[in-house]
Amino acid sequence: MTPQETITFIKGDFALTPEQERRLLALDALYRDWNAKINVISRKDIDGLYSHHVLHSLAIARYLPNRPGLLEAFSQARVLDLGTGGGFPGIPLAILFPDATFTLCDSVGKKTLVAGEVAKALGLGNVTVVNARAESLEGPFGFVVSRAVAPLPDFYPWVKGKFTEGILYLKGGDIVEEIAEVMARHRLPKGSVHTWPVNAWLHDPYYDGKLVIHIES
Repeated sequence: MTPQETITFIKGDFALTPEQERRLLALDALYRDWNAKINVISRKDIDGLYSHHVLHSLAIARYLPNRPGLLEAFSQARVLDLGTGGGFPGIPLAILFPDATFTLCDSVGKKTLVAGEVAKALGLGNVTVVNARAESLEGPFGFVVSRAVAPLPDFYPWVKGKFTEGILYLKGGDIVEEIAEVMARHRLPKGSVHTWPVNAWLHDPYYDGKLVIHIES
């Protein structure tokens, strides 16, 4: 998908303001420029910036209307993006939800440098970027979002006690055992974990097996 084709696709589900369109379109040049200096996206995959990174990030937004009250809560929340890398899923979500505030966190300094500079160039006043480890962050946040930074049983302890509303985690593969382990180890109530296939929205073989995992608080 070209950047403009991606914007047209996104507008099929989200009402974008001209400023949101401008910011989404600007991602292409910004990430190409920064990726040439600091490799935060595989150089083989930079042409897939929108189809593999921007849209994947926005799958979280597309999932929200599936649960009562979730969209409204998220749109006003304080959100932590843990393991943001170069800014995914946090930056696309921050563009889409200007009334939410986002803390983008990664322990690798060169990645947070890129995320911070991209957010600054876009004029995203609702984004703060921090170079830190999860345990050093002060919560609570409303939501935690992340994109496959670790197996779920490893990830959950990093954010336990740091959120009040829930986790929205992008992950692929067979996650049944991971979910069962997290639920048992942390005594999560039955019905508190939901999964949604990303290819219900993005009909691309790339997304086969990829999920939004929603863990309620």
